Amino acid sequence: MLTFTKMNGAGNDFILIDNRDGSIRLEPAEIARLCDRHRGVGGDGLLAVERAGNGADFRMRYYNADGGEAEMCGNGARCFARFASQISGGKEQVTFETIAGVITAKLLGDRVELQMSQPRDFVLGAEIDVEGEKLTVHSVNTGVPHAVVFVKSVASVDVAKLGSALRWHERFAPKGTNANFIQVMSPSLLTIRTFERGVEGETLACGTGVVAAALLHGELAKAASPIGVMVQGGETLEVGFERAGTEFRNVTLTGPADFVFDGRASL
Repeated sequence: MLTFTKMNGAGNDFILIDNRDGSIRLEPAEIARLCDRHRGVGGDGLLAVERAGNGADFRMRYYNADGGEAEMCGNGARCFARFASQISGGKEQVTFETIAGVITAKLLGDRVELQMSQPRDFVLGAEIDVEGEKLTVHSVNTGVPHAVVFVKSVASVDVAKLGSALRWHERFAPKGTNANFIQVMSPSLLTIRTFERGVEGETLACGTGVVAAALLHGELAKAASPIGVMVQGGETLEVGFERAGTEFRNVTLTGPADFVFDGRASL
């Protein structure tokens, strides 16, 4: 039996396990079955707390709902921070290593502020043919790769169709990308819809996508920090940053991380 905790960050939901002793070894098919919403616990992904190897407090392993390991997940990282704090005595600040780099998290009640890894691979204004439409696509890696399209209304976007086409587009081969559609509500407020790689569908929130949207809006519109981003789960996440010439530094993501329930599942 597997002991787990279910959490959600702005509607992005996760299964969390304590694997600090290294005794749990899950195969991709087992993770996919646990994340299955009809035959398992249900979740957009699974997060495992492991021992760190580089001086951080913990190591975060993140697996998408298809069982594949990914570099980073912003909403998952906030949940990871609260869970890791709880099982280690209630620390108000934790550090953890990820494939994307070391993350620092500050616990602010039921909200968490993440110090994100340095964004990279900015590409602005690429013209891409997608499902018979020519889209202006911007991209950046905020821990994982994101493609961003600014639209007049997110409500009118066929996210399943265009998101999937962008996710698998040859421009982003071989690993693909997450696809985000952004509506600018004001200079300091955006609305987002995201098609997530690994989930292979639209999710209620994507933390690294929120960061990608805010930074690209900050660059294109020269918008000031902080920038709020409303997700489909109903919450507004906040992205902070500093500019250093043409680079963004000290990028933070702040939002909720909620406990849902504890349980045990057979494998």
